[in-house]
Order: sequence, then structure tokens, then C-alpha cells
Amino acid sequence: MNAPLYNKDILRLAASIPHQGRLTAPQASVEKRSPTCGSRVTADVRMRDGRVSDLGLDVKACALGQASAALMAAQAIGLNAAELAEARDRLTAYLSGESDDLDFWPGLAVLAPARGYPARHASIRLGFEAIAEAARMADA
Repeated sequence: MNAPLYNKDILRLAASIPHQGRLTAPQASVEKRSPTCGSRVTADVRMRDGRVSDLGLDVKACALGQASAALMAAQAIGLNAAELAEARDRLTAYLSGESDDLDFWPGLAVLAPARGYPARHASIRLGFEAIAEAARMADA
């Protein structure tokens, strides 16, 4: 774990979150908040044929939370609720040390240095949790 926690790749992702801005008339909206640091991610989704067709985000988080939300948002369109929930669960397993696999989601390796900082995990999970839950609610 020689990589710095806040490196240029994380900062670049944090500054380039796709789908920024709330949706008008979403099918579901979910806000997730980290009790540890106060970071917050709100996800709005619309689904078509069981897959995310539109996504809107409001991200108020540290650089790690922003970077993670950016990675999730970059790939979420076109996925179904089960696929998004699986990604959320696999990220949680990685962060907790239950798995060493980061290949399930493009770009996640940039967050590997944060694994050793449990106080940052809740913020890192926010985007994955909010988008997965919003998709589940919209698809229900």
C-alpha cells in the first residue's frame, strides 16, 4: 500500500462526475449519507425495460466518495437493478477484506489505497449504494 490515498487519478475522477444534476420526474430517488463524515450522494433514476435509462446525481462528498460515484455513474446506464446490487455488494466485500477482486467494475483499482482506511469506506460506498437502491425502487 505505497500509493497515496488522494492521488491525481482520484482527484481527476472527483472533478468529473458524469450525470451531475437531479432528474426531472425520476421514477426513484435515494439519498445515502455517511454518518462518519457527513458525505452525501443523492441518485435519481429512470428505468426502461428493466435497465437504467437515465441517471442524475447530486454528490456532496470527499474526493474518495466523489471518485467512487464517478466510477459507478460512468457505467450504470444500461444495467439492471440486480447487476448494480451485485457491484455494490462486491465493492463492500473488497473494502471489508472479504475479497481481493476489483476487476468487476472498470476503474476501481484507483481506490485500492483506501482499503486500509476503514473510516473512508462509508463514503466510498455511497454512490454504489444510492444508485443500486434507486434502481431497485424504480424497477419494483
